[in-house]
Amino acid sequence: MNYSLLTGAIMPYFSFNLPAPMIIFWHINRIAHFALLVFSYFISKWIRKPILPGRPVSLSIEPTTSCNLRCQECPSGLRSFTRPTGMLAFSTFRKLIDQTAPHLVFLNLYFQGEPYLNPQFLDFVRYARKKGIYTSSSTNAHYLSEERARETVASGLNRLIVSVDGTTQEIYEAYRTGGRLDRVLEGTRRLIKWKKKLKSRSPKIVFQFLVVKPNEHQIGELKLLAKDIGVDEVSIKTAQIGDYKNGSALLPENPKYSRYRLQDDGTYAIKNPLKNQCWKMWHSCVVTWDGRAVPCCFDKDARHEMGNIKRSSLNEIWKSSAYHSFRKKLLQSRSSIDICTNCTEGMKIYEK
Repeated sequence: MNYSLLTGAIMPYFSFNLPAPMIIFWHINRIAHFALLVFSYFISKWIRKPILPGRPVSLSIEPTTSCNLRCQECPSGLRSFTRPTGMLAFSTFRKLIDQTAPHLVFLNLYFQGEPYLNPQFLDFVRYARKKGIYTSSSTNAHYLSEERARETVASGLNRLIVSVDGTTQEIYEAYRTGGRLDRVLEGTRRLIKWKKKLKSRSPKIVFQFLVVKPNEHQIGELKLLAKDIGVDEVSIKTAQIGDYKNGSALLPENPKYSRYRLQDDGTYAIKNPLKNQCWKMWHSCVVTWDGRAVPCCFDKDARHEMGNIKRSSLNEIWKSSAYHSFRKKLLQSRSSIDICTNCTEGMKIYEK
């Protein structure tokens, strides 16, 4: 179970300039709620029956499914979605945040697509920050102009992942088809420049390196590049391969950086054991640009829709019979759920 992002999101509340009684109430309310979720999760695992008295403390909302790149293994880049492409409306976002703000701690403004393609992306950030919610997002960094970089820092965004899957143009575009590494690096430098100008500690900038066979030899170079530019963290991430059983040209040679292991019969299997449990089902939810609530980020095509926030509140969906049945099935036979069979939750290697 990985609490690192949630605990990291909770800590900024200690710096709020609020009256002492309000700060104490804020902390006690959220800490008690989080503890309730953890307790109910362990009880549910033990009795193999979902008990869920709490509400989600973490949420991913999709600003758009549109993307400027055509990355391999990405349904957004490959244009392979069966669900429609579109932009999250501010009215939908505001409705969802107003419903969840009392208990929401962490907001990830990303699912599929490139967030900066939605013209209101930073409006989403500003609105969530006014509600006291920790915000994070992920970008391919092709739209960080001077003005957008300044606005990003000024928006209060807490954390921004920048995808850098190569240290040379040739290697970078081998996976990120249509991308330009020079724009990524220049956009990152602009962010860091504006952080200094505005004397801001946020956003925390993370270089994320998705390891595949063509780029695995550049991991050391990436760390040096990150240090030279001045980013806060390097995240080495293993790649999810859709059709992995018979191997793939993207599988790295170093097994440390692969989600899959070679079996005696020459086929590949996922490293992670599929235990009948999943912490995500007790603390988080994903909402698509058009309001569909789905269990997690592995349901990229929204095949397991639990409800739609345009018709029901998220709290109603969270407690619905559909969600209850999904959690029950997961506790009893997770391997029978299609989106779980390629799940590699937690398989990242964070390096400074």
